[in-house]
Amino acid sequence: MENYVPPQPPKSVRIVLDLAKAEKRIDVVLLAALREQKENLRLQTISRLKFKQMFLDGKVLIKGQRARVSSSVAKGITYVDLLD
Repeated sequence: MENYVPPQPPKSVRIVLDLAKAEKRIDVVLLAALREQKENLRLQTISRLKFKQMFLDGKVLIKGQRARVSSSVAKGITYVDLLD
């Protein structure tokens, strides 16, 4: 079965999380992934306050749906879009 890749919203940055096990909170996993990526320096050095504000403003999407800081993440590949 082929994995479904949701369309990326315009003016967004896509982060692909490939997890070996499910995680209870996306904020911890996503912040670590942003720190490790090299494509976007602004997101690599984002402060925790601005990162949290992105969730509050609805600028973090999982499969096109607004994510909460406490959203859980399933094992496997998850596509997260960060709106600009």
